[in-house]
Amino acid sequence: MSDKKPQQDLRLRTKKFALRIITMCESLPDSRAGRILGDQIFRSGTSVAANYREAYRARSRAEFISKLGDCRKELEETMLWLELLGDSDTVKPTKLSLLLQEADELMAVFSSMIKSSRNGS
Repeated sequence: MSDKKPQQDLRLRTKKFALRIITMCESLPDSRAGRILGDQIFRSGTSVAANYREAYRARSRAEFISKLGDCRKELEETMLWLELLGDSDTVKPTKLSLLLQEADELMAVFSSMIKSSRNGS
């Protein structure tokens, strides 16, 4: 039971991240950059939660590690699009700082989980 609590907490955390991504995307300006970058962020940012749910139900350690790797890949992509939104002045960088911070923290969590899983913990 104690093993499931952190997994459930991370399921909720990734879902909340996805919801924050959706909210941010809905508030983007109706410009070419807003639409294109928003679509990219929407896809990659929400897929983190979906990939973690798949990892949570993995049938093997290899599948678990693979899905966590997908989470990291999608987070890295999301961070790039968020940085481009800020660097292009499409959105004020200060409005993106909390999302970038959470993405960075989730990246560290998934990296730690992958390392632990590879070491057999």
